[in-house]
Amino acid sequence: MDRLFEFVINHYILVSLFVAFLLAILVLESRRGGAKISAQGAVSLINKDEAVVVDIRDRKEFGEGRITGSVNIPLNSLKSRAAELNKFKEKQIIVADKMGQHSAMAVKQLNAEGFANVVRLNGGVADWKASNLPLVKK
Repeated sequence: MDRLFEFVINHYILVSLFVAFLLAILVLESRRGGAKISAQGAVSLINKDEAVVVDIRDRKEFGEGRITGSVNIPLNSLKSRAAELNKFKEKQIIVADKMGQHSAMAVKQLNAEGFANVVRLNGGVADWKASNLPLVKK
């Protein structure tokens, strides 16, 4: 550990550049995935009938508990089934996955298909559940 501090002190310019590049990559990647919305923000949009939830988890996970009124289109078949969402093109689309890790890919795919109002649920269904919001198990 002492040698690490010695390296940092002796090569502070290189370390500074590395940290700057690392931060730039993290910021860039977080912006590419689209805007995020909290569970409470999603509830208000859903209740105003202005948003549709697209759940990209697989069928088994979807059956274990889903957000009321959500549409299940697994991530691996989203590109081929995006036409099913055409009737919701004018509404806000909220993409939900298990923990918020894969929703950025889905947002990119939906944006490429021409959907403009797409956001991702921050923390996914796990955060929804942690906020004590209801899940339907049917």
